[in-house]
Amino acid sequence: MEGSPLTDGRSKRLIAYHEVGHAIIGSLVKAHDPVQKVTVIPRGQAKGLTWFTPDDEQSLISRAQLKARIMGALGGRAAEDVVFGEGEITTGAGGDFQQVASMARQMVTRFGMSNLGPIALEGGNQEVFVGRDLMTRSEVSDSISRQIDESIRVMVKACYKETYDLISNNREAMDKLVELLIEKETMDGEEFVQILSEYTSIPEKVRTPQLLN
Repeated sequence: MEGSPLTDGRSKRLIAYHEVGHAIIGSLVKAHDPVQKVTVIPRGQAKGLTWFTPDDEQSLISRAQLKARIMGALGGRAAEDVVFGEGEITTGAGGDFQQVASMARQMVTRFGMSNLGPIALEGGNQEVFVGRDLMTRSEVSDSISRQIDESIRVMVKACYKETYDLISNNREAMDKLVELLIEKETMDGEEFVQILSEYTSIPEKVRTPQLLN
């Protein structure tokens, strides 16, 4: 449910940068869904929202698409980091990081999409697979657990660096989009991409579903 528009200028600007960060990454990463709408009007507990929409439902998702989702989720924090500096980053990315952790862990432990190789280390119920033997999490060796954690950390760190660089390299476009979003409070995807395209080229999209806050 839509809430009342923010009146605090600093908070509104920070939230605008956060949401525009999501939307810029969603627009510039080829495998990410295109932007449908960006708003700084609160909805529920979210202070702002960025929507991405698919062409149609997909039952199979590629590694590139999962990586794009991780980068899109990290776009809000990266924008805060670029604009306000590490000392001024906020708790606004908490929900995004939960999504990132879940996606990255599944890539490592279920889908064989990491440097640990093509092996399933967990099932949907968090059971752990090693070869043909089924074990509970408590029975997994500390070595395997450390490898899983390190693989997730390396993956997310690399995605964040790529996300940060994209945001940093498009700072001028981001500033312009933030000013417009603060003024209009809601922008549709077509207008967002049209303005962004005045500063950089927009790749052809491969669409997959996602909603970030």
